[in-house]
Amino acid sequence: MGKDQATSLTAACIVAAQLVMVPVAIVVGRNTDRWGTKPLFLVAFAFLAARGALYTVSDNPWWLVGVQAMDGVGAGIFGALFPVVIADLTKGTGRFNVSQGAVASAQGLGAALSATLAGGIIVWAGYTASFLTLATIAALGLGLYVLAMPETKDKK
Repeated sequence: MGKDQATSLTAACIVAAQLVMVPVAIVVGRNTDRWGTKPLFLVAFAFLAARGALYTVSDNPWWLVGVQAMDGVGAGIFGALFPVVIADLTKGTGRFNVSQGAVASAQGLGAALSATLAGGIIVWAGYTASFLTLATIAALGLGLYVLAMPETKDKK
């Protein structure tokens, strides 16, 4: 793939994810009280794990754009729900802002470590191993969330 095609593919991946993220966030925001936060977060983790594994299936540009669109599902859910979960967990404590800052810091650190880990694995073992490692980490996050995180929202 040439440089011009790589730039276009990157742009298409970004746009695809954004086009999915916005409507997902709207649907999640409108239905959180009815569906609860835990099932929605589990869907987000499942999509991220599947996305990582599906990247290894094909290097067809259309396939990659479609798989990247799955990131919009996870990002839409996480973006809409993190403030809700933080508000639920800190209700009445006066610690919402500091908790939101701590979560944002953890997300930033996680993003930096993810990119560093992925880059190291790519050099050491290749792209497939890197994507599968990140998919495994997302699957472990899903499992941890199932076991350790309670529902924070009373369903209506």
